[in-house]
Amino acid sequence: MKHMKKKTLSGFSWPSQKPLLSKPLLSGRYVSRGFFMSFIGFMSFMSLDCGRAPAVADALPQIAYEKYTLPNGLDVILSEDHRLPLVAVDVWYHVGPANEAAGRTGFAHLFEHMMFQGSKHVPSDAHFQYLEAAGGTGLNGTTDFDRTNYFETLPANQLELGLWLEADRMGYLLDTVDEVKLANQQDVVRNERRQNVENAPYGIVAEALFHTLYPQGHPYYASVIGSHADIQAARLDDVKSFFKQYYAPNNASLAIVGDIDKARTKQLIEKYFGPLKRGPGVPAVSVQTPPITAERRLVVKDRIQLPRVYMAWITPAFFKPGDADADASANILGGGKSSRLYKTLVYEKQIAQDVSAFQQSLSLGSAFQISATVRPGKTVQEVEAAIDDELKRFRDAGPDEREVERARNTFETSMLGGLEVLGGFGGVADTLNMFNHYVKDPGYLPKYLDEHRKVSVTTVKAFAQQYLQPTARVVVHGVRGEPDFGAPVATPAAPKVAPGTGAEAMNADEAWRKDKPGAADARSISVAPAQSFTLANGLSVILQERPGVPIVSASLVVKSGGEANPVGKSGLANFTAAMLDQGTASRNAPQIADDVAQIGASLDAASTKDAITTSVRSLKQHFTRALDLLADVTLRPSFPQAEVDRERTSRLAQLVAQQQDPASVGAVAAVAALYGPAHPYGYVELGTDVAAKTTGRDDIAGFWKQRFAPANAALVVAGPVTAAELRPLVERAFGSWTGTAAAAPVLAAPATTAARVVLVDQPGTPQTQLYVTTIAPPRSTPDFPAIGVMNNVLGGLFSSRINMNLREAHGWSYGAYSEFVFRRGPGPFWIQSGVRTDATAPAVAEILKEVARLASEGATPAELVTAKDAIVRALPSAFETSGSTVGTLSGLYLYDLGLDYYTRYPGMVAAVTADAVKAAAAKYVPADRLIVVAVGDRKKIEASLAQLKLGGLELRDVTGNKMGR
Repeated sequence: MKHMKKKTLSGFSWPSQKPLLSKPLLSGRYVSRGFFMSFIGFMSFMSLDCGRAPAVADALPQIAYEKYTLPNGLDVILSEDHRLPLVAVDVWYHVGPANEAAGRTGFAHLFEHMMFQGSKHVPSDAHFQYLEAAGGTGLNGTTDFDRTNYFETLPANQLELGLWLEADRMGYLLDTVDEVKLANQQDVVRNERRQNVENAPYGIVAEALFHTLYPQGHPYYASVIGSHADIQAARLDDVKSFFKQYYAPNNASLAIVGDIDKARTKQLIEKYFGPLKRGPGVPAVSVQTPPITAERRLVVKDRIQLPRVYMAWITPAFFKPGDADADASANILGGGKSSRLYKTLVYEKQIAQDVSAFQQSLSLGSAFQISATVRPGKTVQEVEAAIDDELKRFRDAGPDEREVERARNTFETSMLGGLEVLGGFGGVADTLNMFNHYVKDPGYLPKYLDEHRKVSVTTVKAFAQQYLQPTARVVVHGVRGEPDFGAPVATPAAPKVAPGTGAEAMNADEAWRKDKPGAADARSISVAPAQSFTLANGLSVILQERPGVPIVSASLVVKSGGEANPVGKSGLANFTAAMLDQGTASRNAPQIADDVAQIGASLDAASTKDAITTSVRSLKQHFTRALDLLADVTLRPSFPQAEVDRERTSRLAQLVAQQQDPASVGAVAAVAALYGPAHPYGYVELGTDVAAKTTGRDDIAGFWKQRFAPANAALVVAGPVTAAELRPLVERAFGSWTGTAAAAPVLAAPATTAARVVLVDQPGTPQTQLYVTTIAPPRSTPDFPAIGVMNNVLGGLFSSRINMNLREAHGWSYGAYSEFVFRRGPGPFWIQSGVRTDATAPAVAEILKEVARLASEGATPAELVTAKDAIVRALPSAFETSGSTVGTLSGLYLYDLGLDYYTRYPGMVAAVTADAVKAAAAKYVPADRLIVVAVGDRKKIEASLAQLKLGGLELRDVTGNKMGR
């Protein structure tokens, strides 16, 4: 699972030092079918005009591709696209928990981790280092119930590097796998389980759902990550057998998408993969998933504040009849604010904080799931009864035609919006591989989309009546209490064997494979320059024209955010943003939700300390209507008193829910310790419960009136839209906007940055969540390029010093990273990691050692090259999708960087010297001003932290407030 945040180059979307689209994703992420559906691929489309109503029978989209099979059985899928000088390399192995042996749950996922530990010609821990230095993004592997995949997106001239790496671990992994590497990754995976299952709210509750839905011994019973006992029980012989059986060319497919020359690409594929041996035949999975004939119920205790209700049914398998109807049913019941369950439970009755429904499509029997989080003061019984009432109405009467149309449009936008997730070309490659994996046809998209277009009122009603019966379901209540993690499983000492002990060869060595391939000739970035114009009222408009995929993204960025909150009104900017889509002069909140969903669009409003942003994404054919909706909620909000009261109740519940998550608790404590309660940076965007209770309609309306003005905003658009098309649309939607914004506030100096330990007690937690933090410079600092390079060395890359130390060398953590949160004012810097409880103090000591070492010794020449190349070579990825492009350009506007900034930025990075990196470390990460925030079991960690002598120790509660000893 990933824990790295997505961000744009400028640091606007997720302000950070690292000018990349996203941090590298950690190996070991496991996902489900919902992940696939969010990025269904890049297609070749007919031309669509702005504002045109969709034809009744638009041509079904096609993905342009070529598929062939090597003599050793490897499927190869190629798709050529020259829009950007990027290429995605994506390998699927047809193996997952569905193929696991009894007593080895989680083994497919554990093995995925092993694939990143080096092979015969790739040194240990070099995989990510090589890719990061080449400018790679979206680097990861994932495991789902039915498959495992590995992927990276690279500059097009680095294609050969990606093929070399993937072929070497396919053909030569066992040459270097040994007991030491296995033991290390067992530690890492068990930390992943602690972090993402046991220490995450509702983690063990969701796992219990699968324990109850599928019988013990079924491949899906243990979820994907497996149990501590089974993870620890894995042996080197298991790894070897698993590799020999499943990680062979004849059980894999390779998809390459992007700026490629097919003839040359085929030569490289033959060179690297052609000589690899075919493996044994893979036995078919012959598992029958028994139907549920009587309701099964379970209550699971967890460290949560808000109870949650889960329901699940066994439904048709992926790509089987009924699967498309399940998708539509999930959308109608729980697919956002326009859904039946949201309107009833969240909006009208206000008994649930959130509700969702989705079809988790799987090959051995899918799981249709509904979950709802209970509001404070309400009960699981009330929420369950309300869900049952809606389900009965749905079964009895079925949906209406508008609901089905809405579900079709939403699904189709999700399909066509595949470039908005997983970095564009990577989403295309994974889509081709997905269809190839499940139906043996990479070009299945038209048929799949047609299946969903054929969904009707009749077929959805029939699905509900056949499958969503109360006697055929599992009901799990997650309630507050002490969780039962089962008997503890000891972590054995590291094995004392010589490196390489137990390794063996599968393929004959070839001397040329030892040489890492160099880059081909670099290709110029073919991103057309952004255009801009200004309306007569002062509104700036920035456009990046992107021909191809008919998806348009647009954001209205108001240059005022949480920093403008008055004292005592923390969260006011965020409250205002949340109210924008809750009613306008012509629409109420449900009408807004319905109008957005009816065209399959998305509409969001959010705040940061620097800005409030309202955003839409839609098919180009619906962009005129989407832009009108954006203008309506931004320019004409009515802030109805009833909606303000409803949102206040929701916010208070969100603040309670925030206390369930150790990472959120740590962030709250960190900013409170850094800035103090009076500074607008001293609390998270949601604010505090005191402020939520006292903020009224007049406060919200006043903030909007003072801050929302055309000269204080920019409309940023990216998609297949020309300036000639866009200008009249913007003039019509925003030309009448008037008003003048109040002056930006002058921020006071932060209260304190004295070094000390801040401890938040959470008894019994299996991990400690760490934040090692101080105050960083503003985004305007001239040291920005040097800070970015320095931070890449310290903790910004997977191959950074801190992550390699805590994760790879010691196995204490699933991952550790550092981040500069750049803002107009001095934002925070922090090093963040979840670590094993008994390793808390040693992990802090190692972090501080790495900080001090970088400040005193600086970066090595190799580290300097890698850190700089990782920035510059990844620049094209910031423009890979319409969503990332809008985020990038929004940051340029927000921080007054100029639209030509990224033509200048590579030169700035290239000029960073080793001395500048060393100086940046000493100046901006000073050991004498670092605060260590630890969220964990005080009885187990306080004494060892005190022995580090890091200054005073203070206690804070889960809301960030100081406590007495």
